[in-house]
Formats: sequence, structure tokens, C-alpha cells
Amino acid sequence: MTTAARTEYEVVIGLETHVQLKTESKMFCPCSSAYFDTDPNTHACPVCMGMPGMLPVINRKAVEYTILAGLAMGCTIPEYSKFDRKNYPYPDLMKGYQISQFDQPLCLGGGLEIEADGETRYVHLERIHLEEDTARSLHRNDGIGEGYTLLDVNRAGVPLMEIVTTPDMRSAAQAVAYMRKLRQVIRSIGVGDADMEKGGFRCDANVSLRPWGSETLGAKVEVKNMNSFRSVQRAIETEIVRQTAILNAGGTIVQETRGFVDATGETQSQRSKEGAHDYRYFPEPDLPPLKISTAEVDALRARLPELPDARSARFESQYGLTTATAKLLNETHEEADAFEATTRLTAEGATGDAVLARARAAANWIIGDLARLRRAEVGAERAWDEIPVTPAHIAELVKITEDGTITGTTAKQVLDVAFETGQMPSAIVAERGLAQVKDSAEIDRVAAAVIEANPKPVADYQGGKATAIQFLVGQVMRELKGRADATGAAEALRKQLDA
Repeated sequence: MTTAARTEYEVVIGLETHVQLKTESKMFCPCSSAYFDTDPNTHACPVCMGMPGMLPVINRKAVEYTILAGLAMGCTIPEYSKFDRKNYPYPDLMKGYQISQFDQPLCLGGGLEIEADGETRYVHLERIHLEEDTARSLHRNDGIGEGYTLLDVNRAGVPLMEIVTTPDMRSAAQAVAYMRKLRQVIRSIGVGDADMEKGGFRCDANVSLRPWGSETLGAKVEVKNMNSFRSVQRAIETEIVRQTAILNAGGTIVQETRGFVDATGETQSQRSKEGAHDYRYFPEPDLPPLKISTAEVDALRARLPELPDARSARFESQYGLTTATAKLLNETHEEADAFEATTRLTAEGATGDAVLARARAAANWIIGDLARLRRAEVGAERAWDEIPVTPAHIAELVKITEDGTITGTTAKQVLDVAFETGQMPSAIVAERGLAQVKDSAEIDRVAAAVIEANPKPVADYQGGKATAIQFLVGQVMRELKGRADATGAAEALRKQLDA
């Protein structure tokens, strides 16, 4: 077993991740939570604006989603929970405080198993609690040095689930692996989109160093402003280097909050945290405590789908997929569902090894060329319900490639057209004349023309350079626009060259 390269000091990392929940309305009011890409301050009401006298009402769906997430990660669900006021003076807190949870969160314990640095590690969770998101601050400058800040209240009050780990990670790679695994679980159970680029999946990292063998934690630095997995990796690695240099110079690490600047790859001090924040938590007087019965927890547990790790293992054993392929298919519940819907169609009329071969082919199309097409226009994969290609398209493509109706090269072209038009593969092949050329006389004719037009590679092949034929095969395929089988083209060429 290999592990991460040994650093001068032991790295200790804990993560606090905020996940926006995919509810229709906000946490404590009926305003729509679908605020992304909308006009500023159009999803607001007196409750989420923090107007005097307005009373919050708990979003039951948000509570259920948080418990579902906790159950998916092995948490204990306490019988009692409550909301608290968290007081701190930020302009994006519309009420002047945040409704959060302090000493009685919805979920306790649990964890996730990750793979990174050549080892498997279990990252323990401390808690999962539910709170409301803040407004968005938009910082502006008037051009003469005077800065000001605008507030967009659309995000204020959106349900936010905070997942806090214990300091179990020992490298930036492990932190990223945990984030990826967490996103996979969140998406698979359908409680959130976990989209970092849209701010729906935000992470703060607590990073500290200590001498190897020490059990005492060093002063921790909280790193913020990481909006991609790449920035999480870079920010933590940068902070490790910064703290190492300070300790080697005989200095002391200051407990503080630092922001990662993506453009420079550095972290910058934002505020000191020498002492623990006094948020003056107290129970939210306008909301009743929650009593969560065993029956309610059992009902929610019954709603959990097959979780990614279990489903990945089943895909390996049932369909003969590689571990990497099975994990990619389980990045989202929708993708795994689409794969299984496709395999039900490809299995029709097949027996034995053919069933497995078709399933593997379907998997390769889904995680390969189809994933490429889904990412092509928007930079992030379009959802399955937003694209014209369905499991029926993939299944038909697998079958007509397998039976030789089209070549593998042509199949890629057919998928491209299907993605644009929604046409079924067979219809595209018929309409565009893309069926494989099986006429041996036609292939022989093209092979002869290619041999005549390319004397240098012909001489190389006949001189003993066997690999030279690959160029000639490519020329035959080009002339036939990919509609010939490469093996058949090679045979036609050898027949004439070896005569």
C-alpha cells in the first residue's frame, strides 16, 4: 500500500461543507428557492427580508432531506432537535442573526469511506445540522476609489445543510476525495444538486500542522473561497506550504480565517480567530423544538435508494464492469438508472456472455461519448431529462453496432446526430446511408486504389515493417467514410500486398 508523500509535519484537515437542499421553497417562508440566474431581489418576502414581527415556519421537506442525508451516511438521528439563533454582525444576515442549530442538530456521527493516496480511509462526521443561507453580497467600486456593497436577497433563507467532519484527513487529495464522495451521495439520494459552480456546494477547510507522533492539534486556519475541486486541492496545498515555512522559521501559526485567491494561488488573511467565536447562541423562540419519532425515521430510511457504493459493487458483479466504470456510472442516481434502463433493453434477445458484452458497451457509451456531448455546450453535464438521447437510443446503437449494421467509427457519428435531432439510430443510418460496406469487391477496389496512391508505406510494409499497414487501413477507412470494418480493410490490403 502506498500513501501520500511524507511531509515535514503531519497535516490535519477537517471540512465544513454547506449543501443547498433541493426544496421548492425556502427554509422558513414560501418564497421559491430557485434563485440562480434570476433578477436580484425577486425571490423575497417580509420573512426572508427579516422584517419585524414576521414569524418563520419550518420547511418539513428540508428536515426530511437532512435526515435522509444523515441516514445515507450512517448518522444517528436523535429523538429531539431544535433551532437556535446564531448572532454575528454581517450585512448579509437580513434578520441580524441566522437561524441555525447549535447543541441539538438533526444528525450525529456517521461518516464516509474514501480512497486517496493509495489507501482507504474512513472520514468520521461530527454532525449534520440545518440552517438558512445568507443573502449574496456584491462588492462594487465607483471608479474613484469608493467601494460599496449591494445585497441580493434571493439566496437568503434557502435551506442549507452543514456537514462537519472530524479532523480525519491528512492531505489535500483526501479532502478532495471526501468532497467528491459527499457530492456523489447527495446527488444519488436526490436531496441537492451539489453544484459548486452555482454555490450550492461550498466548503471551508480547517488546516493545521503538528509534529509527527504528536496527539495535540496545532493552531487551525480556516480556508474559504474555494469554488471547485481544483481550488480545494490548490488552497489546502498552498496553506500547508505556508504553515510549514512559518514553523521552520521558528514562527507561530496564528489561528485565523484566510481566503483563497484563485488568480494567484495564494491564501490571504481575512480575520483573526484567536478565540472561539461568541455567537451568543440561544434557542429560537419563534420555532418549536422538533420531536422525531422512530417511525418517522424508519419511513425515511425506507425511501433511501440503493446507495452508490452498494450499487457500484453490484454493477461490477452483475454486469462485469470495471471498478472505475461502475463508480463513474454512479456519480448520479439518474445516470445509474439510465444505465440499468439501457441494459434491460440490450438484454432483449441476448443470452449468456452477449448480455454482459452489451451491458459493457452501453456503459462505455454513457460514460464516454454521451458524457462528452452532455458537457459540450454548457461546461457541465446536462441532466438526462434535458437531452434527446434516451436509454432506447443507446440500446439500439449497441445492437446495430454489435450486429455489424454500422462500424464503431460510424456509431460515434450516429450518436452525434441523435444528440442533435433525437432521431433513433436506425433511422439515421437509413436516412444518411451510413450502413457498413460489406461488399468485398467494393473494399478490394478501394484497397487497390489506396495501394497505388501510397507507394512509400507500401514499400515499408513489403520491406518488413508490418505496422506500415495501419496507415493504409486508415486511408481505406477514410475513403469509405468509416463505413468499413478495419479488420476487413486490413485483410483486403494484405491479400493484395502479399500476393
